[in-house]
Amino acid sequence: MTVKSDLEKVLAYCEVVKGNYAIMAESTEDQQAKDTFNHMKSDINTHMDFLNNRLQYITQNNELNKDN
Repeated sequence: MTVKSDLEKVLAYCEVVKGNYAIMAESTEDQQAKDTFNHMKSDINTHMDFLNNRLQYITQNNELNKDN
């Protein structure tokens, strides 16, 4: 079962990856590579939206994941 802490860890990792994609996009002069890195950054935003929604859902609907 997915737990709150698992989602929080994955979201933190995604932030790091997104930052790395941005750095790589800025670091290259190859426009195709730049476009690909920017597309990957956009894709990870979509993934993070899903993960954030899932985190919100389990926080609200699972007593085990609520802070006391």
